Amino acid sequence: MPVLLFFLVMIGFFSGDLEAAPGLLPVDWSSPIQESISRRELPVRLAEGGRKSFHPSLQTFYEQRGHIPAWLSDDGLSREAETFIEHLRDLSDEGLCPEDYRLAELEELLLVRQAAARSGQTPGHPWWVAMDILLTDAFLTLADDYGQGRVRPRQVHDEWSFAKRTLEPVMALRSALEDHAVEEVLDQLRPLSSSYRKLAEALRRYRDVASRGGWPTIPSGPSLRRGEKDLRIPLLRRRFLITGDLSPGVKTSPDTLDASLLRALIHFQRRHGLAADGVLGPKTLQEMNVSADERVRQIEVNLERWRWLPRNLGERYLQVNIPDMMLTVMEGGDSVLWMPVVVGRAVRETPVFSARMTYIEFSPYWHVPPTILREDKLPKIKKDPRWLTRNNFDLLPLGNYQGGPIDPRRIDWQGVEHQNFPGVLRQRPGPWNPLGRIKFMFPNNHAVYLHDTNQPWLFSHNRRLYSSGCIRIQRPLDLAQYLLEGEGWDCESLIQAMDLDWPRLVWLPKPVPVYLLYQTAWVDNGGLVHFRKDLYHKDLLLDYLLVQRNALNGGKG
Repeated sequence: MPVLLFFLVMIGFFSGDLEAAPGLLPVDWSSPIQESISRRELPVRLAEGGRKSFHPSLQTFYEQRGHIPAWLSDDGLSREAETFIEHLRDLSDEGLCPEDYRLAELEELLLVRQAAARSGQTPGHPWWVAMDILLTDAFLTLADDYGQGRVRPRQVHDEWSFAKRTLEPVMALRSALEDHAVEEVLDQLRPLSSSYRKLAEALRRYRDVASRGGWPTIPSGPSLRRGEKDLRIPLLRRRFLITGDLSPGVKTSPDTLDASLLRALIHFQRRHGLAADGVLGPKTLQEMNVSADERVRQIEVNLERWRWLPRNLGERYLQVNIPDMMLTVMEGGDSVLWMPVVVGRAVRETPVFSARMTYIEFSPYWHVPPTILREDKLPKIKKDPRWLTRNNFDLLPLGNYQGGPIDPRRIDWQGVEHQNFPGVLRQRPGPWNPLGRIKFMFPNNHAVYLHDTNQPWLFSHNRRLYSSGCIRIQRPLDLAQYLLEGEGWDCESLIQAMDLDWPRLVWLPKPVPVYLLYQTAWVDNGGLVHFRKDLYHKDLLLDYLLVQRNALNGGKG
C-alpha cells in the first residue's frame, strides 16, 4: 500500500469522537487497556512488524494502577513520553537496537498523529491506548536490558557469579513517572563506569568510519620492515589515518616504511595486542584487514558485557582481562599496578567470575589436580617411580595428610590407574614448584587463583595461554607488597617468606574484590581503542545469541 494511502486509511481508522486532545485523562481508559493486555494485542494494526509479545511485567504494572494510562497528560502525550521517545532514538549509540524497544511502532503512530493534525483531526481511543501500552512495554524491556543485559551472562559463561543489584522494571517505571525523572532513572539502570561511556563513544566513531566505506584492505605480501619499499605503502598510510594511528599532519614517504609509518605501525600493534616489533607480518596484516563492520560488532558485543557487570565494581579491586592476558589493580578509578599474566589454554579455559581475595600463601605446596595427574604425571610415575623423589613430590594418604607420606617403592605402579590412585600427589615448596613462591587466594568453586610460576620466560611470549585455568602473574612480589602495605611487611621479609620449606598463610587486612573478565574491546585512559582476539570464542557465542534474540523480536536490529 502506498505510504500516503496508508496514512489516510490509518487516520480514518484512528479518528474518533475526540475533537481535541485536552481532557484526555477524564476518559475511562481502563476497559480498552485491560482488553488489549488480556488479548495480548494492540487495538490497532501497524505496518511495522515488531514484537508480538508484551513484557512479562506489563500486566502487573497496569493492574497496580487500575489500568490508568501512564504516559498521557490532560493535553496529550506527557513530557515523560516525549523524553523517553528521544532516549529511544539515541539507543543505537550504546549498541542497542531501538526497534527492540518499539521505536518503529511508536514513530509510525507519531506520523499518523501528524497526518491527522494536518487534516484537522485527532486520533481516537485506539491510538492513545496503543501509544501508552507501547511506551510502557518499551520502558520495561529497556529497564530489563540495561539492568541485566539482553542476553543472560550464564548463557555465555556457565560459571558467572557476579552479584548485581538493579531496580526492578516496574519499580523503575513507577519512579520515573511519579518523580518526572525518566532520564535520571534510566541513568541509574545503565552501567555507571566511564569505560562503558568511552566504549559507546568509540562505537559512534567506528560506525561513522564503517558508514563511509571503512578502510582499505592491505594485500598480502612479504613481511615489511623499516626502510623497505613496498607498493602497499599508500594503502598503509590511508589505513593508519582512518583509525588515528597516524596523525593527519605527519608527512611520510610515498613508497617506504619510514620512521613515521613505523611509529604508526607499532601504535596499531599495541592497540591490537600484537608483538610491537614494527614489522608488517602475517598476524599484523590479519588484524589490519578485519573490517570496520566487524570492529563495530565487536564493540557492540563488549558493551553488552558491561551491562552484565555491577554498576560499581568498588573503590579498590583487582581485575584480570583474560583476552588481554593482563592483571590490573584499580584504586579510585585509576590503575595503580598492572602486569602480564598467563591464562588457561582453550581446552582448559580460565573461567569468568568474581570472588574476594582474603589471604596470601607464601611457599605453597602444589596439590596435583586430577586432570594433570591423569594426563601428565601418572605416565611418568609408571615409567619410573623414582621420578617422584627426584621432582620433590610426596604421596599422601587419602584424607590423612598428617599421617606422613606413603613410600612409593611399596606400590605396584603398573596396576595403578587414575581411578585407583593410592593417594594425593603433593609437590614441596621450592623453585621447582609450578606455583612458584607465592599464591593469592580468593576462595571459589573453580579452584582458580593467582600465583607465581617456575617458568618466568613465558611472559616474554605475546600469546600466553599455557595454564590449566589458574592465572600466573609476572610480578608476584610487587602484588604482595601492594596488598600488605602498612602491615609491617618490607621487601626483605616478603622474600624470606617466599623461601620457606613449608607454607605460611597471611590474611589480608581487608578482602579485595577480584574480577576475572572477558573483554575483547575497550578504551584506555588515553582514549585509545583496543581490540583483542576472541581466545575462547565467547564473542562468537554472544553474537549468535544476540542475533537469535533479534530474530525472536521480529528480525530487527
